[in-house]
Amino acid sequence: MAHAAYDEIAEWYERTFLAGRRVQRDGGDPLGIVRALEEWLGGGVGPCLDIGCGTGVFAARIRELGWEPVGVDLSGGMLRYAVNRLPVVRADAGVLPIRDASVAAAVAIMVHTDMPDYMSVVAEVARVLRPGGRFVHIGVHPCFCGGFADRSNAEAIVIRPGYAETHWTKASWTDRGLRDKVRATHLPLPRLLRIFVDNGLVLDDFVEGGVPIPTMLAVQAHRSCSITFATDDMSVSLME
Repeated sequence: MAHAAYDEIAEWYERTFLAGRRVQRDGGDPLGIVRALEEWLGGGVGPCLDIGCGTGVFAARIRELGWEPVGVDLSGGMLRYAVNRLPVVRADAGVLPIRDASVAAAVAIMVHTDMPDYMSVVAEVARVLRPGGRFVHIGVHPCFCGGFADRSNAEAIVIRPGYAETHWTKASWTDRGLRDKVRATHLPLPRLLRIFVDNGLVLDDFVEGGVPIPTMLAVQAHRSCSITFATDDMSVSLME
């Protein structure tokens, strides 16, 4: 199985990075991540895939909504912490070990920049979702976060050339984050949204989070439903 960059920083991520964010946020939700998850995933029953679950920090929220969170991540180091929070499987999110049309919901929370081939990941999500199944993508905002963005002054974000180019970089304005340690993929907004459409997902809604300049962009989508029936001389497919 492929090497996972997060294996090398799993302990730092769990004990330092997340702990620091908890203290800073004081239990709040300044980026609107939890709010987007609760509103758009909504209540349900059965398994909900947590794609790139990391150490499983959102498992409790998913469970509170009635779902049974199941984590998928490439990093064995991260999963050593996640296993105490939800059932997990170590796997490449671009090749999910799950049957076609077998799950009702999936989430990808603040992880798409960790995945060099997010197209393959979303294709797999679309494959394993049941018709009508929900997919909630919550990620860093592509317009205002990336190697091209200097966020050292929260009141005046500086956007330099580079947004329009897809890239994989360690460039970062801070050494206390993740990008400078494990790299991050940047996808311009049109290319990111096209990934959902090209894989047959129906876009339902969007929301930004974080002030004064958005840090988070969330997308709510679902797998389209289709009905195929035969007439005397043709086969007709109806899609919503």
